[in-house]
Amino acid sequence: MTTTDTDGTGYVHEHTPRLAWATLAPEVYKAMVRLDAAARKGLDPVTYELVKIRASQLNHCAFCLDMHSKDALAAGESVERIVQLGAWEESRHFYTEKELAALALTEAITVLTNGFVPDDVYEEAARHYDEQELAQLIAAITTINAWNRFGVTTRMVAGHYKPEAAK
Repeated sequence: MTTTDTDGTGYVHEHTPRLAWATLAPEVYKAMVRLDAAARKGLDPVTYELVKIRASQLNHCAFCLDMHSKDALAAGESVERIVQLGAWEESRHFYTEKELAALALTEAITVLTNGFVPDDVYEEAARHYDEQELAQLIAAITTINAWNRFGVTTRMVAGHYKPEAAK
């Protein structure tokens, strides 16, 4: 990774990816795309993008942050709510109770600091989501965590993604 400014912009040059994993493991990539499509079924699209953005923040996946922030904006999400996701616990008034439960569950599944998802977090999510929705939400959170791990490990480059509506 080059960190010198050679073009006079003052910006650090973007790094190159380590590995084109989707090209080298196309069947895994295709399976992930199918898993992602299956995981989103029945979930509110806004909540789905908020969960993806929050997990990507926690996992430091710049590629996924870029993608899902742009997808959320293209779907009509506000800049303000996306910006506040990094401090959602202090900015609770930007979100519904149901979204807050999904964000708390996202953090608990993503971080697993104690080695498990705390009962109170799970119970709050179960209070707002029926069993079918909760199963889908858990699948969506698990899926974005897998995508994040591919992105971070292979150093996928942020900044070039264009949402479907903008292509």
